[in-house]
Amino acid sequence: MRLLYGGGLSALYDGAPVVLYGDYKKRHRTDYVGDAMERRRRDDIKIAIMDISNLHTGSYRTFLAYRKAEIIYDMTYYFCEKYLRKGDRTIDQMVQAARSGKQNIIEGKEAARTSYETLLKLMNVARASLQELLADYEDYLRTRHLRQWALNSVEVKAMRKLGRERKDSDYFLSLAQTRSDEVIANMVIVLICQEDVLLDRYTKKQEEKFVKEGGFREKLTRERLAYRKSR
Repeated sequence: MRLLYGGGLSALYDGAPVVLYGDYKKRHRTDYVGDAMERRRRDDIKIAIMDISNLHTGSYRTFLAYRKAEIIYDMTYYFCEKYLRKGDRTIDQMVQAARSGKQNIIEGKEAARTSYETLLKLMNVARASLQELLADYEDYLRTRHLRQWALNSVEVKAMRKLGRERKDSDYFLSLAQTRSDEVIANMVIVLICQEDVLLDRYTKKQEEKFVKEGGFREKLTRERLAYRKSR
């Protein structure tokens, strides 16, 4: 379904019957207000917890947190190339912050095989880099007097839904090619906020596991002691 609301949301739904948001809201209010926001927040957390169970197995490319970070990087590269002047130092800062978020997830995945401490450190670095990028997008909107979508706005809810349903960078880049700088910046802001939820759940879960089981060195010590006792 394609919804029309202001200048932003129409960018997010294409190729379906059009209804006015006011009429849609009256008929389907529970989809966009009230407990819907909380339900979608729980959905994000549920996905994050499910993804954590795969942290030590498989390719990093299958991790939801990595795939979302890749989308953020690709969207940021496109945004900077199209809307920032060549020579603007902000281009390097934004692209490097996006890259740092993505690459530290890869390194954290590999480090998880031998060191919880390194995993936690790298995931926190990824998170911090993306928060820096988030501030850059907010600065871009504020300094150019462009609108940042409100937390409970219909645009944010629609974008959060897309962020949960679509995991491919090409899809979001295809949207970006026909959207304004204001819309693209807001889209990436929503994606970064979703990514922050995922990384927060990663680190908390791994911190709990580290406290209960210890790190790689502790495991080796237990195995050595068990071996000596068995002789």
